[in-house]
Order: sequence, then structure tokens, then C-alpha cells
Amino acid sequence: MEAIRLLLPILILLSIRVCSGTTSKAAPPPVTDATLQQVAASLKMYVDELPHIPKLFGYSIRRGKAAPGNLTIGMFKKKWKFHRDLPATTVFAYGISSKVATVPGPLIEALKGVHISVTWENHLPQHHFLSWDPTVTNAIPKHGGVPTVAHLHGGLHPPQDDGNPLAWFTAGFQETGSAWTQSTYTYPNVQHAGNLWYHDHALGLTRVNLLAGLIGPYVIRDPKLEKPLKLPSGPEFDRHLMVIDRSFLKNGSIYINSTGDNPSIHPQWQPEYFGDAIIVNGKAWPYLKVQRRKYRFRIINACNARFFNFSLSNGLPFTQVGSDASYLNSPVHTKSILLAPSESADVVIDFSYSKTNKSILTNSAPYPYPTGDPVDNLTGNVMKFIIAPGNRAPDNSKIPASLVNYPVATKEGAVKKRYIVLYEYDSATGDPTHLYINGKSFKDPATETPKVGTTEVWKVINLTPDNHPLHIHLATFQAIKVQEIVNLTTFTDCMTRKNDAIACNVTDYATGQVLSIPDYEKTWKNVVKIVPGYQTTAIVKFNMVETNATYPFNATGAPGYVYHCHILDHEDNQMIRPLKMVS
Repeated sequence: MEAIRLLLPILILLSIRVCSGTTSKAAPPPVTDATLQQVAASLKMYVDELPHIPKLFGYSIRRGKAAPGNLTIGMFKKKWKFHRDLPATTVFAYGISSKVATVPGPLIEALKGVHISVTWENHLPQHHFLSWDPTVTNAIPKHGGVPTVAHLHGGLHPPQDDGNPLAWFTAGFQETGSAWTQSTYTYPNVQHAGNLWYHDHALGLTRVNLLAGLIGPYVIRDPKLEKPLKLPSGPEFDRHLMVIDRSFLKNGSIYINSTGDNPSIHPQWQPEYFGDAIIVNGKAWPYLKVQRRKYRFRIINACNARFFNFSLSNGLPFTQVGSDASYLNSPVHTKSILLAPSESADVVIDFSYSKTNKSILTNSAPYPYPTGDPVDNLTGNVMKFIIAPGNRAPDNSKIPASLVNYPVATKEGAVKKRYIVLYEYDSATGDPTHLYINGKSFKDPATETPKVGTTEVWKVINLTPDNHPLHIHLATFQAIKVQEIVNLTTFTDCMTRKNDAIACNVTDYATGQVLSIPDYEKTWKNVVKIVPGYQTTAIVKFNMVETNATYPFNATGAPGYVYHCHILDHEDNQMIRPLKMVS
């Protein structure tokens, strides 16, 4: 039996190659870390200007009123220049045509209360240009093609519009997943103003499809609420920054490993992807010329696995006004901001206070986070601000003393308490083989079945060495307590045997030090960091958080929703579970 188990991944891999029309080739020589770092180091920093992300309006103005919009956005294979001195790179890109498709894809601008219909079209080829692993639970079409499905991260919408991993489709909808029902998604935009983003969510292929370039920003604006705030506005002073990391070969192609950490089990999968070049809005280490005034930056960490701990080299502070898709109650002044993969920070930087004519946006987060390797002179730098000399520029924008007063996160009124436990499983070599939530795979039936309109308390226990950014589709949630688990080995041994936090007397172990939650995370979020060796208590709302009202749509239908770790390599290898809403 053991021999069969070890041979199974190889047999599956061979069958996929036969079905897709590919044949085995001699393995190329291995690519070393030194080679990848050499390529990245050959790219001079701060020579490409930060691009403006193209914008699509999800509404029109008719007789002075906003009307719903209809967009058609395709996914295309094309070439993209990530750096002046790097050959053009093959990517998958979102856009209204192949010619104008970009990495990241276009910014979709929405208005609160005005719905958008988006038809997502797959124009991708028969075969993926990146290595992928058929032995993780995958969307595998019988007749070839690259499966895709778009998910609006942070959006509140019916389940059939959520981009379920099983709702994938190939080019021309030739093949579809078991949850696919429609080619056009409708986003009601009923939630409060904030920053969202969209990306691919195909089962088992999320990490390679995002690595290929399928990401893009989305913003919901509420002029009635936001205009009085007088924050920096307009295309020059209100900018999106989508930050990713990639490694490249000399020919410009994106590098991803072709051999797994446990190749006899997973021939290609590895637990995290980290690139040597830091890319903002599609350019490696770009620069931006700024005036001596306030700018608003909506920063999105769209990496597969890399955390960023941002700061400015000249000591300027950030004034954070929002986190994920929500404003903060009041601005928070901070010298550094830690962002997990898929998290967003909405910040204002006032360059008028700079004593220098330049400032580097830097990164100090180890990888994997929090106990991995330190950053180097490549990954420790993100982009450069070139600050105009002279006096302060004209600036009518403000940083208000207060922003938006959403309800406070408390246990009051919660109808359910759940224990959510994160596990990592290793081979005899100590290398990860897969990760589970509550000891279950994605294929296991849903055990989290919240009632629409309610509030729950989730106690999330992290028994792995990594910090996991937990993302719950549909819900908004907020951490209120992060407490250390003492005698962690003993508790983990019990959980390994029983997989039951109550039976293992978790209350006797979750008694250690309590970590402070950063002020800039104290709002309703769609991603919460789960610290290793700690229990994080979060208030989870399955309703409209600003009014406590139920959703203005049916959230109980098929195919339901999901929740998962947003380290994409973890999500693709089972750290994802179904979430089924009930009435």
C-alpha cells in the first residue's frame, strides 16, 4: 500500500500530461537561488515610473443620477514589461481586450448602492505557461485549457457571484466546474465605501494564476460620506499601489519551481512562493515624483505568500485611514505597517514634512513570516518617492479627526462560538505535505453553517509555525484578543489525537501573554492575521456591519462560500473550507 501511495502522484502527473497533449521532456538544469538573485540584482532600481492603473467605471451618469454599469473583462495571455532592462514577460492579464490588458488589471470604480454586472471571459490558451501540481485538489478540465474564475475579494454579494473555486471555466466556457452557473456576475455594492480587489480563485490553481498576473483593484466610493472627509483626491493624489513579488529568469520569464519539497508526494507544490523582485503596479522598484503635500495611497499586498512591514526611509509617518474594505473610526499615525498577503492599508503621506528630496518605501518583514529569513537589499526595498524641492505645494485636502464610526466589535449578541484550528502536516523529512483547517479538507462537508444576519465568535488556534492571513468570504470580522497558548507541545499532541479543542481543555492552555492589536487594524476587516502558537478571538459578522441588518440578497443558495488562508500555496493545498449560510 505504501508503494502505491508513493507512486500515485507520478501516475496522476503522467495521466494529466497525456490528457493535455504534452509529453515528458528531459528535465532542465536546476535554477539556483543565486541565479534568481543575480537576475533581480541586474535590474537597476527606480528607473521605471510608477504606472497609473487604468480605470473602468462600473456606472454611468444619466440625467444627473448614477445608473448600473455593464463591463466585459477578459483574461488574456500576452507579453508584459516588468522592467526597462528585462525582456518582456509572458503573463495572464485582465482587460477589455488583449491590447489594453494590464498587470495588475484595470481599477474597477463602483458607487455604493449601484450594482455592476461583469461578464468575465476566458481567452487563455490550452496550456498554462507555469508549472502546476496535479496532485493537489485541482480544477482539471478533460480537454485542456486553463481554468479560471474571478473572485471579488471583500465583496458582499450572492453566492453564485462569489467566484467559488468550483465555479471555474475554460476558454469559451468549453468546460466548467461543478459550481459554475453563469458567465456574468452582479456585484450589488451595498456595503460601505472601501478598497477591494479581484483575482482568480480556480480550485488548486489560485497560486499559479495569480502568479501569472490575474489580479486587479476595485473600489467602492460613497461621495455623500467621503466628500466631507476632504482626504486627498483625484487621479494624481489618490493612488492605488498593488505590490507583488516575482523571480525572473534571464529571458524575462517568471520563475516558479518545478520540483516540490516532497516530490514523491507532490511533484511540484512547495509551501510558499517568494520572489526576489518587488513590483508595484506592474513595474519592478518604480519611482513616483511627488509634490510637497498630502497623498493618499491605497496599498494592496497581492503577493502569494510574502508579508510586508512597510516604513519610509526618511522617517515620515503614515496616517492610516482604512484597513481592508473599511475606514478606521479615526486616523492612526504609525511609522510602520504590517500587511499580510491580501490585506490592504489606506494611508495618507504628507511629503511637506520631509527633510529630504527622496524617500524609499522599505520592507523589513522576514519570510516566511514571522521567523523566516531576513530581507536583503532587493526585497527590503519597494519603491522610491522623489520629492519636489522647495516649499509646500497648494493643498486643500485634510486629515479629519474622525472618520467613520462603525459599531464596536464585542461578543454581545453573538449566537455561536466556534473553534477554528489550523494544522500543518509534515513528511518524515520535516517538510510540509499539506495543511488543514479543523483537520478537514476542502472536499469534506461544510461544518461552518452560520445563520444569515447573526454574529459569531471564532476562536482561531494556530498550531503551525506560520502566521496565516485568514480570509472569510462574505463576512466581516475583527480580532479582539490574541493570547498565547502555553505548553504548546502538550496541547498540540492532544489536538493531533483528538482534533477537539474543548476535549483538549483549550481554556487551560490559552492563558499566556496577550498581544496588543495594532490600532490600524481595529476596524471591520476581511482578512485577520492568525499568530502562530496563539488563539485569536475574532468577532465575525454575517450581516451588514454598519446597520446590523441582514444582507439585501439571498446568501443561502448554492454553491455557498468559503474561508481559507490567503497564503495561496496553503489555500491550494487544503487550507480552505466550505462555508454554508443558513436561514
